Amino acid sequence: MLNLFCKRNNFFALLTAGLIVLPGLSAEAQVFQTKAEQAYMIDANSGSVLLSKNENEQIPPASLAKLMTLEVVFNALKTGSLSMEDEFLISEFAWREGGANSGGSTMFAKLGSSVPLEALIQGITVQSGNDACIAVAEGMAGNEASFAQLMNNRAEDIGLTGSNFVNSTGLPAEGQHVTAKDLSILARHIIETYPEYYHFFSIPEFTWNNITQRNRNPTLGFTQGADGMKTGYTEKSGYGLVSSAKQGDQRLIAVLSGMKSKKERREEARKLMGWGFRAFTSKRIYDADEEIATANVHGGDQSNVMLVSERPVSVFMARSQEGRLKARIYYQGPLKAPLEEGAKVATLKVWSDDTVILETPLVTGHSVGKGTLSQRAMDGLQELLLGWL
Repeated sequence: MLNLFCKRNNFFALLTAGLIVLPGLSAEAQVFQTKAEQAYMIDANSGSVLLSKNENEQIPPASLAKLMTLEVVFNALKTGSLSMEDEFLISEFAWREGGANSGGSTMFAKLGSSVPLEALIQGITVQSGNDACIAVAEGMAGNEASFAQLMNNRAEDIGLTGSNFVNSTGLPAEGQHVTAKDLSILARHIIETYPEYYHFFSIPEFTWNNITQRNRNPTLGFTQGADGMKTGYTEKSGYGLVSSAKQGDQRLIAVLSGMKSKKERREEARKLMGWGFRAFTSKRIYDADEEIATANVHGGDQSNVMLVSERPVSVFMARSQEGRLKARIYYQGPLKAPLEEGAKVATLKVWSDDTVILETPLVTGHSVGKGTLSQRAMDGLQELLLGWL
């Protein structure tokens, strides 16, 4: 049964929504045992959590930070401030810190050469080139520190709450960290916001300066439907991976970090993805703009407002079992008029047992104007009485 409650101030009040019987996520959602130190897997369509392990622990990002670098680039392309034909200089710093002599991953760009942005993107997505990242950072912001500020600004806009970026490459730096949960949010954002650029992550190989390198993602070509995204490694972070795969209408995003070898990363990623597609299926709860509940409004020409989701609300549930979900709607109440239609005022959280499997924002389904003087007086009295209680 899906029980809907609203948290207002310091108490729970039952919302005016029907009780719904739904098959839910069972304890099977947490039975997968992974060797990764940090792990997080979600259904990309609904945001349902299939697996979580130390997902909020702050860890060095290694090359997984390059997803944030790419987000800044893709955003600039989408807004028109960059084009694929723009060329970027390979400076001495980019060549020294990210080139062949650095000992890290590189696209082997020549010192002093100008490289088109499209080639640099492939140098990052396929070859994980540090020289490509630094060239982009310097070309867009002048230096690494200024570009890192762009990364952090975009991270805040996207909703990454546990991450901080210091450079474009993910190379070890004091104060640079991410979380597995944040990486899943970033990956989902890239897939949904920049579909026209997502194909770069699945390119199997790329040649630059007469040197061909294969894509480092171990799930490409081996896991059905795998089409991105990025690997990473430093001594401190261990072997990590952000991976995505789509089978039919279902897309999974998995984040793994802290593994001991490339082999362990490859095996864990393939097993986790396979388990996710076998063990779960999607169930839609609400359509976009369908009434989920109503919330009280004070001082308005209406006493309540309909709460809806701007996108369909679905959960990923276990195929083998049925359980009982509970859901609560949180908002800081009472809501105050006037309210515009589409205003984000609440959050819907869905639990299976003690695990939050879905968290999605809710918006007002219609506008509420300011009430008459008598309506506002009556609401003020009601709020005072509720406060006494």
